[in-house]
This record gives sequence, structure tokens and C-alpha cells, in this order.
Amino acid sequence: MRTISVTGGSLAMMLVVVLTLPTRAVTPAVPQLPRPGTVSMSREDQEKLGLQAMAEVYKQMPVLPDSSPITEYVQQLGRKLVTQIPQQYTWPYQFHVVQQKEINAFALPGGPIFINIGTISAAQDEAQLAGVMSHEMSHVYMQHSAKAATSTKRTITEVLGAAAGALGGRVLGGLAQLGAGALILRYSREDEAQADAVGAIIMYKAGYDPVELANFFEVLSKQGGGPPQFLSDHPNPGNRTAAIEKEVRNWPTKPFAHDSESFQSARKQADGVRAYTGQQIADGAKQGLWAKQNMRAGAVPSSVQQDVSTTAQGPALEDVSFEQVRPSSQFTEVHQNGFSISYPANWTTMSGRNSITIAPKGAVGSNAVAYGVIASVAQDPDAGSLDQVAQDLIQNLEQSNPGLRLSGSIRSLDVNGTSARSAELAGNSPLQQNATPLPERDWLVLVPGSGGTFLDLIFIAPERDFAALQPTYKRMIDSLRLE
Repeated sequence: MRTISVTGGSLAMMLVVVLTLPTRAVTPAVPQLPRPGTVSMSREDQEKLGLQAMAEVYKQMPVLPDSSPITEYVQQLGRKLVTQIPQQYTWPYQFHVVQQKEINAFALPGGPIFINIGTISAAQDEAQLAGVMSHEMSHVYMQHSAKAATSTKRTITEVLGAAAGALGGRVLGGLAQLGAGALILRYSREDEAQADAVGAIIMYKAGYDPVELANFFEVLSKQGGGPPQFLSDHPNPGNRTAAIEKEVRNWPTKPFAHDSESFQSARKQADGVRAYTGQQIADGAKQGLWAKQNMRAGAVPSSVQQDVSTTAQGPALEDVSFEQVRPSSQFTEVHQNGFSISYPANWTTMSGRNSITIAPKGAVGSNAVAYGVIASVAQDPDAGSLDQVAQDLIQNLEQSNPGLRLSGSIRSLDVNGTSARSAELAGNSPLQQNATPLPERDWLVLVPGSGGTFLDLIFIAPERDFAALQPTYKRMIDSLRLE
């Protein structure tokens, strides 16, 4: 072994040299977007699914044409944000504006993003709007919907709101279809935290202060009354402000853009655009109003025009009398999705994905059912108690259908030896009298199956005729068999 001797003078000299060397500062690292990971659902399937849901949006909600100056501004801002995403991970993002007063935004698989007019009006500056859009883009980038749809805990039916027929051809009467804004909004708190973090990176790269995203949430949370739909649909993962500030703490400092004349102009124009409440939009959807309006205004993109056009040309429900829908005493049987049920022989069936609608002829319009039953199957092996499943289902229906409410309490019901749950809900029928929707009663029956499956049936009728149809509905429940 070689030894090195160092004299006291030599040691002192070495220390002087070391101490006088310049200290190399650690340069903060520029944040990079994480890899989105892989999912079992192919990219092609995600894009296809997004287009299906997008067509439903144009059937259920009034959307500004892309030629609108407001939409043109939003799309210009969107393009600026999209360029921050690596090419190999990007999606065919598109941005559209919904004529709804409530503050909300939602993303669909494969890239379609919708921003409510109310969101543009609520944002204090361009940075906050960019934050909302970056957050929604992050849900697409991280493939949250596809990951949730292919997990064991959530089904594609839950994720895409197919319980309301968004993708399965299922239509509801007074329940209306679940609001298009709820097509894809049931994210977990983990998804929300990740969308905040990824959205902050997109904002930073585009030259916006990421803290403005948290500031927008703060503005919403301080509003009077109930929480905005955006906060209901996007559960708070915790202290957003603290989490985002911690995320950006060690990022390199740089000048940020906060506002622009283009934003202020678009915001002023947004205040002058006719916007509708959620209740007005739900009522219009039942009459097929928005499909027609969007087609006339040239708002429907060519990629979904054929589907929306078919709905726009379909018949709207007019007033239907009980005599026109009176059920036959003769019953027939249908087998579908692991169950069988008998129904009046003069009624018809329409099958959708994981669902079936049984209704009289003339009681089904282009986007609604005035009389009949809708049965759907969902699977969740990790679901809680049957009471909790019933409460969650009712809460989801109430949140997504303005005007719908639980009438009474959830009760136990024996369905051929199986302990089920039953509840009545009150809402508005697609049928109108003097331009006012008739009151409607809906009877919800939830039946547990095997392997974490659940069958929910919603029996629909205007309040004036429900009692007359109740024996028929009871006979149908008595005939129900899980296979």
C-alpha cells in the first residue's frame, strides 16, 4: 500500500486552495411532463369513445359554433397549451364552448374539451382560464378515463355516464340523460391531484404562473351558495394552493403572462352571449332542442355531424295520453345482460350498451322517454353496502339532472327472494302542457346480482298516470329473474 505524507504547510496550502474555489450553484431543473403510462384501451378506442361522447354533447347541450369569436379565442389559447406537450404523447385536442351559465369544464377521451361560458366569465385573467384548460388537458394526457374504465373498481358505464345512455343508446324521460357535462367527470381525488400537477407543468411551459390554477379554485370555493358544478365534478384532493406552491417551489423563476387584451375581449363578449341554466339545458335536451339548434348554427363538427343530424331530424315528444300508451294485459319476455323480465306485448324494446329501454310506441322521442322502464347493469366488485350503492346512484342522478329529487326515503324491497332497494324520485316529464313540463314520478329499483353486479330499473310516467301504470310496473318487477 502506498502512503502519502502531507506536511503541515502542505495541508494548509491545500485547505486554502479548496476554500478559495468558487462554489457551483445548483441550477433549478425545468419541470418535465411525466410519462402518461400505458392502458389496455388502445389509442384508437379512446378517440372513438371520445367522439361518441362528443356527439352526445351536441345533442344535449347548446354549443357555440367554432366561428364564434369566443370559441376562436379559446381555441387559440388551446393551441398555445398543446404545443407544450411532447409530440409522441399528444392527442388531437379540440376546444369548444358550451352556452351554460354554470361554471364547469370537462374533457372527453381522445381530446375533446368543453368550456362553459360561465367559466370564461368567472376567470379573472387569461392565466386562470389557461389553468382550467391545462387541468382538463391533463386528464386526457394521463388517460384517466381509460385507466378508470379498465380498472377493476370502475366500469366504462360509470366513467362515461352510460347509465344515462350517453354511449349506449339509453334515453331517460323526466330524468333526462345525465347532463353532458357529467359524461366524463367522475374523477378520483388522486386523478385530480395528478391533473393539477401535470396542468401546472403545462402552464409553466406556456408562460403562465401555475399558482393561478389554484387561485381559480379559491375564487370558486368562496362563492356564495352551493359549490359550483366544477368543484362537485372535480373533487378537491386537498389543499390545492399549498400542493401547487410546493410543486413549483424549486422550478426556475421566469416572467409570467397573466392577462391579455384577447382574453378581456372574449370575456366581455361572453357576458353578452345568451347562456342557459342547467335546468333549461336539461329541459331542452328532452325535446331534442339542442341537436336542432346546433345543426342550424353550424356548430356541429363534421366528425360527429351524421350522428347529431339523425337526432335533430328525429321526432320530438308531443303530449301523449294514457289511452295511447295503455299496456296490454298480454305479456312477453326479453332476456338481456344476465336478466329476464316480462313486459306488455304492445310495448317495444330498444337495446343499448349494458341497458335496455322498454316503452310504449309514441312515448319515446329523439332524446327522451315519457313512459316506460330503463334497466341497466353495472359491475363494481368493490362496492359498499346495497344502501350505499343506492345512495350513490340517487346522488349521481340528482346532481346530473337539474330538478330531479328523491321523494321520501330509500326502502327495502323483496324481489323474488332477493333483498333489493326501492326509491321514488320526482322530476319533470318531457311532456308539456302550456309550454310547462308536466310533473313526473320515477320509481327506482336496485337489485344486487352476483360478482359485484347490480341491476337498476327506473320506471317512468307522468305523475298524472303513474298510479294507473303502477300495477303493470309491479307485475314487471315480479317477473324479474337474474340469470
